[in-house]
Amino acid sequence: MTKISINVILVLAIIYVVPFIVYGLASAFFGLPTPEGVSPLMFLVSVLVSKIGASVAFVLIFYFARNSFRDHWFLYAIIWWTMFVIGEVGQAIGPHYSWSYAIAGIISETIYFPASSYVLRLLSKD
Repeated sequence: MTKISINVILVLAIIYVVPFIVYGLASAFFGLPTPEGVSPLMFLVSVLVSKIGASVAFVLIFYFARNSFRDHWFLYAIIWWTMFVIGEVGQAIGPHYSWSYAIAGIISETIYFPASSYVLRLLSKD
């Protein structure tokens, strides 16, 4: 249980920090606006809550299927990446989200899913 908890914390750190770097760079270089109508604190908390859920699911699925995914960590990352990219496109099509946000999200996911999968691979060695 301790190993799983450590993995969740590490994955959470990766998938929580990377988007802030990517969105921050997009904001600085391309003028990507900050979300409107929500306080910065509430925004950070809402992102944290959603990333906690994703981290727990990401780690637990990998843990229970580690014999299948340990040597196929990149495939595992691609599966999650595909799911989240489709979600970004869906959000961009809907209201209150832009293609700029979606592209920044896709860039973030392209970084943090392989990084998280690789970390899990390294930590799942017996």
